[in-house]
Amino acid sequence: MLTKREMLVLKEIIRHYNESGQPVGSKTIMGSLPMKVSSATIRNDMAALESAGLIEKTHSSSGRVPSDAGYRYYLDHLLQPTMVDSDDLNMIQTIFRQKFYQGDELVAQSAKILSELTHYTAITLGPEVGVMRLEGFQLMPLGNRRVLALLITTSGQVVNKTFVIPDTVTGEQLEAVMRVINDQLVGKPIATVMNQLDSHLIPLISQYIHSPDFFLDVVHGILSEASADRFHISGKMNILDYAHMDDVNQLKSLYHLIDTDDQLAALLGLNDPDDDTKPPTEHGVTVRLGHEFPNQLLANMSLIRATYHAGEYGDGMIAILGPSSMPYSRVIGLLDLFRDELARRIADYYRDHG
Repeated sequence: MLTKREMLVLKEIIRHYNESGQPVGSKTIMGSLPMKVSSATIRNDMAALESAGLIEKTHSSSGRVPSDAGYRYYLDHLLQPTMVDSDDLNMIQTIFRQKFYQGDELVAQSAKILSELTHYTAITLGPEVGVMRLEGFQLMPLGNRRVLALLITTSGQVVNKTFVIPDTVTGEQLEAVMRVINDQLVGKPIATVMNQLDSHLIPLISQYIHSPDFFLDVVHGILSEASADRFHISGKMNILDYAHMDDVNQLKSLYHLIDTDDQLAALLGLNDPDDDTKPPTEHGVTVRLGHEFPNQLLANMSLIRATYHAGEYGDGMIAILGPSSMPYSRVIGLLDLFRDELARRIADYYRDHG
């Protein structure tokens, strides 16, 4: 157990190091503590923190820097999110007052706002697709037996796919099938559409298309794309400022990780409900430090993530990827306010467009 003064010293070391990027000495700490203590007393406290593995000495200075364990202790026991300043608050509220024509556009804009406010890499994910419903299905002939299939969801999302129909299938048959799908499935959740397409619509479709497998494959492909996790990432170039990588191949691998949906989902802990990420702090935000990831590309980084609840319209996620030495109090305070604003705006959007 740390004493109250040792906790204050650790907190100040982390604050100074995060602000300056330089090792912190006892004289720097002495000037920022709320009580009057000698430099020798602070050196003793720093020695105790070093023995506990919470700070460490660098080769180039007599000062100390936080260790991985020190950051974890700080996040679990000492962190106090700061209030969002008025400039940041005004920027968030001003952008959210804009008119959005798609729910997905609102989520994408959120990533841009967060990246601009933090100068890190921001990732946003819209509410669960379980609440997304089918608004319409259209088939448009393009000539030479090519057809464009369009699927529209209640979130404003439009997914399309071009396919070629066999010589045995006529335009009239496709129109009849399109009517069947719209009559039977419009207004139902996408997950339900996928199930009912296989469970009881095949006999109806087979009345018009004798061998409908090619058509069902097309519709399944469109539905899968509509129901896939839709990540929005902003501030990728900011990685160059905090990755501290001289190896170009390592940078390429890091960008590939972020650009690949499966790897990004794993990074955010979406693939496995038993994922070993740290539990949320008392502020409802999860922070995972780089050394806690199996991928060494993330060794000097941290991922802060928070979920937001848009009522009956589902849950989404916002996350910030940045350096281990990021100002956690500010970033977590920002995420905490931001997710409330985003949840409210998304709920309002779907309510108005439902």
